[in-house]
Amino acid sequence: MSTSEKIFDSVYGYTYDDICICPGYINFSVDDVNLKTKLTNKITLNIPLISAPMDTVSEAEMSIGLALNGGLGIIHCNNSVEEQIEEVKKVKRFNNGFINNPITFSPNNTIQDLIDIKKENNYSFSSFPICEKGIGSKLLGVISRRDTDFIDDLNTKLGDLMVSDNIVGVNCKSLNEANEILKKYKVNLLPIVDDNYNLISLVCRKDLRNKLDYPNALKNEKKQLMVGCAISTRNYKERVEKLIEADVDILLIDSAQGNSLYQLECLKWIKDNFDIDVIAGNVVTESQAKNLINAGCDCLRVGMGVGSICTTQSVLACGRAQASAVYNVAKNSNVPIIADGGIRGSGDIIKAISLGASVVMCGSLLAGCDESPSSFIYRNGVKIKRYRGMGSLDAMNKKNSSSKDRYLNNDDIFIPQGVSGFIDSKGSLNEFIPFLTKSVKLGLQDIGCIDIETLHKDNKEGKILYEVRTTNSFRESQVHSLLTYNEN
Repeated sequence: MSTSEKIFDSVYGYTYDDICICPGYINFSVDDVNLKTKLTNKITLNIPLISAPMDTVSEAEMSIGLALNGGLGIIHCNNSVEEQIEEVKKVKRFNNGFINNPITFSPNNTIQDLIDIKKENNYSFSSFPICEKGIGSKLLGVISRRDTDFIDDLNTKLGDLMVSDNIVGVNCKSLNEANEILKKYKVNLLPIVDDNYNLISLVCRKDLRNKLDYPNALKNEKKQLMVGCAISTRNYKERVEKLIEADVDILLIDSAQGNSLYQLECLKWIKDNFDIDVIAGNVVTESQAKNLINAGCDCLRVGMGVGSICTTQSVLACGRAQASAVYNVAKNSNVPIIADGGIRGSGDIIKAISLGASVVMCGSLLAGCDESPSSFIYRNGVKIKRYRGMGSLDAMNKKNSSSKDRYLNNDDIFIPQGVSGFIDSKGSLNEFIPFLTKSVKLGLQDIGCIDIETLHKDNKEGKILYEVRTTNSFRESQVHSLLTYNEN
């Protein structure tokens, strides 16, 4: 057995499979384990999990699911500015508390208008206020799906169908007060009006249910779900400005090799012009990390060429074994570390955070979930989803692609640093994330650390012991020696 310092002070590169953590002493229950962790000095996550900014992993639905469960989604930038902003807005609308900018209709709008706007913006909600002139004007009624379901004439005006005798909250100031009205009158939508019956905001019953169903949800001071966005190091100024206007909570500069003039200039411009936390990277060495920390980054993303669909180490001969990269960057960093790549399950999460990562970033682990952007297909009776690296030709050839910027391609000769493939279905995040987090809690309990802060402290002090595994010891740790046969 040895400490991480002795193992990683070596000419060899180690990855997660090369090491095993030795158990400690258990004096607390698994329910006592706390997985809260710092993403930046300002932002604390309730679980140490964020999604990779990939176009087959992270859009609004994935970000909503992660935030509800205590993590964070990072929406990819392999799209237009308008498309990325719309994904942010979907997250922010999902669980709003007071909705101060609701979608409203006039009594002269038709059913067809309502259908068109819902389809165009991919709205999932079905009830809307009817006002004279939008928010701030007199509330005339509410239109819901049940009011329009069986109307054949789509040119029928909403004013002829709306319900005008509605339960409202007059000058309602607190969510608790609004929620009590929702519970008392069993309504799905509560318009908040002033003394003159002008619409101020809305409160939805769904948000009340989500508060009960997802007590671990990650929200900002506005009671909105939190979300991050990726940007590239080219043509980023307009994107950054519009994302901040859309209330994005954190930005991530998406580069395969983060120690570059381009990223330093991008980071400096953001920090000089806006008050927002920025994740920088990717890096794998202390010298790379030092440049970005000195430039003012709030978090470092660690990993290069270790993802399941990444070929950077094979194509460019650059990168580092992931366990070595995480340990060596984290040991001298004064900002939190994200372990990005090589995470295949709960065991890898535990090893990454034991070596100094505060958060892990997952691509393939989440790509098979229902909430990822890809559609399911069946092959040989198996339910699968498409998954591709952002350095793949598929991603680079996408309309509005920024993948070539991420890998610093500046002409028509694309050098792929990733591949495309398929991944098995994992079901819903709402089932998968609790399974992962319970497994991580059990791992920390076996090590004898009640939270991530204690794990980091004990590892630095040499209290956490490891063994380097031989090929046979790794083989022994896997499922083995079972006979398989066809019962039929």
